[in-house]
Amino acid sequence: MSAHELEGAGEAGIRAIPVWDPLVRLIHWSLVATIVLNGFVTEDESKLHEYVGYAALGLVVLRLVWGIVGPRHARFSAFPPNPFAALRHIRDTITARNVLHLSHNPLGALMVYNIWATVLVLCATGIMMGTIRFFGLEWVEEAHEAAFTWLMISVVLHLVGVVADSWLSGVPLVRAMIDGRKRVPVDREVE
Repeated sequence: MSAHELEGAGEAGIRAIPVWDPLVRLIHWSLVATIVLNGFVTEDESKLHEYVGYAALGLVVLRLVWGIVGPRHARFSAFPPNPFAALRHIRDTITARNVLHLSHNPLGALMVYNIWATVLVLCATGIMMGTIRFFGLEWVEEAHEAAFTWLMISVVLHLVGVVADSWLSGVPLVRAMIDGRKRVPVDREVE
């Protein structure tokens, strides 16, 4: 573990490891805001709903670019989508053989990609509804509504996963997504 990775250590038996850079955190919380705004605040056919949708699209696209050019823990290589690794992670968690992951664990990685894909589907169908070719087509509106329902299910599962992983691992994940540092017990192996 390098001195940089131990930056911010202070609590006995805990090492604070910088993981999520400011742009990752800004995108994460801004995307949360767009989901809350368009899901529960704006009127579905309002201009504000449309603008917030474009903001969500921009955030996901920016995050995808950052996944290629950003720092180590922001890159896709730090959390590749791997269903088999996710199944192993579930097995290892159940048998208490789990390893802490500095970036997303394999199950969390699948959820991240799922949420990004779902937001892209919402944006695509929302844009389609505003075009002459697709305006008023029931299947486009139904696809948009189904994507929103799936997003809400995914968000709930994501929150349950964050709470469960924080409880099982002892790593406060919400705090890490606020300040960028994962607080990991010094005796735990990390990947």
